[in-house]
Amino acid sequence: MKIVVLDSYAINPGDLTWKELEKLGDLVLYDRTSADQTVNRSKEADAILTNKVVVDSAVMSALPNLKYVGVLATGTNVVDLECARSRGIVVSNVPKYCAESVVQLVFAHILNLASHFSQNLNAVHNGEWVDSPDFSFSKGKLVELCGKQIGVVGFGSTGRRVAQVALAFGMKVVAYSPRLSIGSWYDGVEAVTLDDLFRISDVVSLHCPLTDQTRSLVDKKRLDTIKPGMLLINTGRGPLLNEQDVMEALKSGKLGGLGADVLSTEPPSADNPLLHAPNCYLTPHNAWATCEARARLIQIATDNLKAFLENKPINVVN
Repeated sequence: MKIVVLDSYAINPGDLTWKELEKLGDLVLYDRTSADQTVNRSKEADAILTNKVVVDSAVMSALPNLKYVGVLATGTNVVDLECARSRGIVVSNVPKYCAESVVQLVFAHILNLASHFSQNLNAVHNGEWVDSPDFSFSKGKLVELCGKQIGVVGFGSTGRRVAQVALAFGMKVVAYSPRLSIGSWYDGVEAVTLDDLFRISDVVSLHCPLTDQTRSLVDKKRLDTIKPGMLLINTGRGPLLNEQDVMEALKSGKLGGLGADVLSTEPPSADNPLLHAPNCYLTPHNAWATCEARARLIQIATDNLKAFLENKPINVVN
């Protein structure tokens, strides 16, 4: 079996190993693959593993040997699942590998916005404390999380862990997911409608997949309903936000702050409206990328392919 990993560098820049995957066949690793290189690099592949390289109907139609696509992530929007199903190509993903790592960055963003950590840190190093007449000062209003309401959109493994950590901070937690029964309680978390979640929350954290229904989930219409000063966290997918509308809400102060690990286009274009928006803190899509999470990802992806070869496929998404 020929196995091609189309974009291996982000997952393993050299600090981990592919040795278990190598045992399953003839493995070829590419650090990065552009759209016009995908077919040529995959033309003899029986199995493709991809993180962000798109495998659409045109690619699959040009690859007669292809039997398996392994998505090196949880989200599967880079693969045309319907086309794969129609061609008998099995597609699997890697669920739950980075929940703990993502939760860690979610709260780094929340704590930064609530405590103005980066602003205060920069102020100290810029000499403002040295020049201050007072022993204590802050670059913004400090917020205590205990007692505040957080809304969690999406209640899979990551959303549930965010809720658990929020409860440990003494926050009140509500959640929305199409799979939850509105008004029911789940380990101290009340399920509410999406509209109510945005209306009552002091903090909202997004953990839902990108679909036709969730694209531009947070737009001007939604932002008009929020509490003034609400904090928004997005570690899901960039297009969950209408970035222009979010920027305008940040400029007006309606939205108190944004902490985001994802943008609509990555890397972003220089004219992305959020790059220079006030009270906006962006990290370069690395919430998932702790060494521990990447090691789990490689192991689960290897287990997925091994199970497929044994005719017992797991984590199948199509």
